[in-house]
Amino acid sequence: MGAVGFVLAAALPVVLWHRVIAEIADAWRLDVPYLTGWLPWLLMLGGLLFFIPVAVSEGRDPEGRFYPRARNAYLGWGVTLYLLGFALAWQVARIVDSTHMVSG
Repeated sequence: MGAVGFVLAAALPVVLWHRVIAEIADAWRLDVPYLTGWLPWLLMLGGLLFFIPVAVSEGRDPEGRFYPRARNAYLGWGVTLYLLGFALAWQVARIVDSTHMVSG
């Protein structure tokens, strides 16, 4: 179940905002406003990285050698970063859509 959840969490932003990601990538420039446009996806990536030890340890013996001792902390950080990134990505998508309505 952990692997399926991880794959779904990784695919969801791409499915929802592939056009927004492509537009941000097409407008590449080296300045702060542009780079902050990538922040939501970086936060979600960070959340997914924290989910890796949680997903790998699913079904393992909690007393085992390879069971992460801070599993709950990894889960908490993963959920927090992913949801924060998701909410910010939603806002970035709305900003990108609103600029198309004004200019297009």
